[in-house]
Amino acid sequence: MTTSPSPAGELARFTAELAFKLDPFQQQACAALENGHGVLVCAPTGAGKTAVGEFAVHLALAAGGKCFYTTPLKALSNQKHSDFVARYGKDQIGLLTGDLSVNANAPVVVMTTEVLRNMLYADSPVLRGLSYVVMDEVHFLADRMRGAVWEEVILHLPDDVRLVSLSATVSNAEEFGGWIQTVRGDTAVVVDDHRPVPLWQHMLVGKRIFDLFDYDADRAGERRQPIVDPNLLRHIAHRREADQLSDWRGPRRHGGRGGPGRAGRPGFYRPPSRPDVIAMLDSEGLLPAITFVFSRAGCDAAVAQCLRSPLRLTTEEGRAQIAEVIDHRCGDLADDDLAVLGYYDWRDGLLRGIAAHHAGLLPVFRHTVEELFTAGLIKAVFATETLALGINMPARTVVLERLVKFNGEQHLPLTPGEYTQLTGRAGRRGIDIEGHAVVLWQPGDPSSEPAEVAGLASTRTFPLRSSFAPSYNMTINLVNRVGPEQAHRLLEQSFAQYQADRSVVSLVRGVERGQRMLDEVAADLGGSDSPVLEYARLRDQITQHERAHARASRLQRRQAANDALAALRRGDIITITHGRRGGLAVVLEPDRDGDDPRPLVLSEHRWAGRISSAEYSGAPAPVGSMTLPKRVEHRQPRVRRDLAAALRSAAQELPVSGGLGQSRGNRTQRRDADPELVSLREQMHRHPIHREPGREAQVRLAQRYLRIERDNAALEKKVAAATNSLARTFDRIVGLLTERGFIQPTDGDLTVTDDGRLLARIYSESDLLVVECLRTGAWAGLRDTELAAVISAVLYESRGGDGPGPPRNAEVPTARLRHALHRTRRLSEELRADEHRHRVTLSREPDDGFVAAIYRWASSADLVAALAAADSEGAGSPLSPGDFVRWCRQVLDLLDQVRNAAPQPELRATAKRAIDAIRRGVVAVDAR
Repeated sequence: MTTSPSPAGELARFTAELAFKLDPFQQQACAALENGHGVLVCAPTGAGKTAVGEFAVHLALAAGGKCFYTTPLKALSNQKHSDFVARYGKDQIGLLTGDLSVNANAPVVVMTTEVLRNMLYADSPVLRGLSYVVMDEVHFLADRMRGAVWEEVILHLPDDVRLVSLSATVSNAEEFGGWIQTVRGDTAVVVDDHRPVPLWQHMLVGKRIFDLFDYDADRAGERRQPIVDPNLLRHIAHRREADQLSDWRGPRRHGGRGGPGRAGRPGFYRPPSRPDVIAMLDSEGLLPAITFVFSRAGCDAAVAQCLRSPLRLTTEEGRAQIAEVIDHRCGDLADDDLAVLGYYDWRDGLLRGIAAHHAGLLPVFRHTVEELFTAGLIKAVFATETLALGINMPARTVVLERLVKFNGEQHLPLTPGEYTQLTGRAGRRGIDIEGHAVVLWQPGDPSSEPAEVAGLASTRTFPLRSSFAPSYNMTINLVNRVGPEQAHRLLEQSFAQYQADRSVVSLVRGVERGQRMLDEVAADLGGSDSPVLEYARLRDQITQHERAHARASRLQRRQAANDALAALRRGDIITITHGRRGGLAVVLEPDRDGDDPRPLVLSEHRWAGRISSAEYSGAPAPVGSMTLPKRVEHRQPRVRRDLAAALRSAAQELPVSGGLGQSRGNRTQRRDADPELVSLREQMHRHPIHREPGREAQVRLAQRYLRIERDNAALEKKVAAATNSLARTFDRIVGLLTERGFIQPTDGDLTVTDDGRLLARIYSESDLLVVECLRTGAWAGLRDTELAAVISAVLYESRGGDGPGPPRNAEVPTARLRHALHRTRRLSEELRADEHRHRVTLSREPDDGFVAAIYRWASSADLVAALAAADSEGAGSPLSPGDFVRWCRQVLDLLDQVRNAAPQPELRATAKRAIDAIRRGVVAVDAR
């Protein structure tokens, strides 16, 4: 690493170029960096942590070295790149975000953290001369999906690289800092809780804004802990009294409720509308404001609500500037697409100073909103919480309509950390002297009660938890670069293992408490070997056995249905046993695929389509057969009508019984014939306790003993798992990869095979499945549109948290694509079976929900048709244009990896054509 000029001189030169004076924590961190230390800075949002990262850039340029500035989001990387270019000139600054490469050999390169991780594994020559790495928003290592990348980078960076880690405020900063010092050596930990722009907490009740806390009492030093403003509590109490009184006075006009017994339900009081809230903030001088609404549809509805009102927040001069920015940003959008993109309403909102901001927006729309809001041209933004994750869009005021959000499975209250992250956007440094957080009081919502809000606003406990775990790509790269022994040592150095080891102490205490409880219950039962415990264990075994047998029976029934479907012949008459197509059907076109047969049938109700084992379970054989014409045009209504009539006539000649009842009887017989289950039941009936009167009270106590025993065993398992847990997971993955031929034992060591080197170059959540598809030829022979579609299936996740729905092969555009999707699913099932056997976390299953949409887009670039195809897939809520573009770009990223890594030249060429077919129109506009 090149030695720098006089440290004191560099800090003086850096500060002389700034338009503001450094705060004490910034000075402390910069001084430590200057003196050769690594630095971890934990400070509130908006406190100016990035000044420390910018000083690292300054030091690198002054010394003739290199600095990489990493961020978790492409949008943040783009933002920092623009800032640095404005300051140092475009020749000095580069940008790498996976799908974008600008001046990559510059001395300062801004990049996403994944790009740096990939460089480290590939031992990229670009790393030579690297002296500083800045990791902005390093608290992202708690992110469930992408957090591991941060730890991988921290562990793999060369020792002579100075690491500058910038984190939001976390309550376990010392623990985090202690870990970084352990793995990176000399690191200064700088923690600052002070907000440079004070934040005032408020509640909006009706048309009045109240302070949340009694700030006068706080200033007078009457209490250490802030207390809720008595005026706020008094006003809400009066509101409730008026509401109750209105209920007792009888029915009101406009359908009001009357009579007693309604107290506690909102009647007289209604929260103000969104336009009214914005107008109130405007009158109080509290704009610009960000209102957080925890749904995309809610954000769009809020803007529509404001557009229906007379609300207008812009001047004539401002509207002209806004129009100029819109025209500049959106000039490349096709005129034919503007209507489906919602362009005209979006533009109207911006011209009135109002906008939505969420991941479902088209990227060019979202970036335009960010530019206009940062420039102070729009005054009210309705946003989802994703805006709080690092995008530099501060406001004077933050409004929270509700303090409950849906996490994909259930509605949960905000945590103190989430509340602080959201309200941290309030107060623009250098513009505002104070920031404001406003929570709307919602009668009947306990989370919006002043005491609850005060608890959120005054709590400062946000621990950082590692999400690090070995993946297939990480494992293969570790084996390839350092070997298994050194890999174990690296994993043992991770923050996840550091935290796990510290947690063992409390787990052991839990085991000890559980053992004391077991001893107490055992004493009441007459000892741990008492007959009643033996009897309870028998009953428990029977229950577990019955559940396991039921699961096995379901799998057997599915396999039997698959076998029956594969054996069907043309003209067979069958009974569709499940679903809305239930009834008789005739087979028009059999399917001999033994793994996933889907014959084409025509039902007695004139429906024609392909069926799967889900519709055919419980029907073991055809109930008869009929003669069919040589060619059946099943898409013609007249042909379907005539054939359905012939089917009904043929059905009248069939026996009354179709064999279904016999099948069920056989299943019952097989279940009862399980010898182990029969033996257990006989033991239970012969047991002395079984005949004792009043046994159930004793059995309930014994069952409590068994529950405590199970809980204790689970805790002991956690203790065992916490010790060297990551290394054990790594070993299991190595075992699976060795079994599949990605790693091979060689002279007592492990060597990565050619297939393993292919896996090392694929960075995707479904990395191993992608590589299996590449090396087995599952995607060979596809056209570019088909390759794009099948790749989407290993990336796409349907919104709503229910996971992928059943395969929709009937709607797949081509037979080749259908076959490729089937082979992909089959490889996924085989992989998941191996993962289950090796006790490795199961990979997620392919999802067909984006197949038709991207196929249509790659074929025609017709946005209306592509979005209509996405809607017709029926995978949850309709796909927004923004989501469509986001998924297209993820497909592009993986296609680019396939283009570079696929072993077959034909597939690489197809991937290149697929990239060109997708990267056009709205997908190409504003890619940065």
